[in-house]
Amino acid sequence: MTSEPAVVHQLAVDRVAALDPHDLADLCEATNAAIVEGGGFGWVDAQSRASLERHFRGVLLVPERELFIARLDGEVVGSAQFVRPPRNNEAQGFSANLTHAFIAPYARGFGLARLLVRRVEEHAAGLGIRVLNLDVRAAQTSAIALFEGLGYVRWGEHPAYARVGGETVTGYYYYRVIELSHGRSTADALGQIKGN
Repeated sequence: MTSEPAVVHQLAVDRVAALDPHDLADLCEATNAAIVEGGGFGWVDAQSRASLERHFRGVLLVPERELFIARLDGEVVGSAQFVRPPRNNEAQGFSANLTHAFIAPYARGFGLARLLVRRVEEHAAGLGIRVLNLDVRAAQTSAIALFEGLGYVRWGEHPAYARVGGETVTGYYYYRVIELSHGRSTADALGQIKGN
């Protein structure tokens, strides 16, 4: 009896400044799949292709917002957004937000979510960002397990975070301290804070 060779999938995460029509179509499909499954976006109902295209084109126009896309075997199956404070917010310039992070349900289980988050963290560190913040609905147990497994610290919860299916749901808030590969440690730069 001969065993089949293991399929090796190609995983990639890229920061993009533009989306070609094929990638945009894949991203819209992946987004709707994640929305319908219940995770990754503030939307709770599937959106029209035109609405999603406008959304992602808009994301690419905002100076403080950067789009990362995740690919499985060359096809876009997820994304995340990295959001820096506006320039006039110098007091919080050391931190940024990771938001709208998702992998389509049909592309999970390959390690892409972990790779996507790590690439955003690497980018943040390269810009001198010391703290990355995010929030997630309490029902998104896979995302919570991922973030906690990657060292994100839950610092709070909001009992009326969102409305989904006519129900009010709790949300959790997280942060992760990022150590830069050069210069002063984050603890020295910001003072003693809890973290990894």
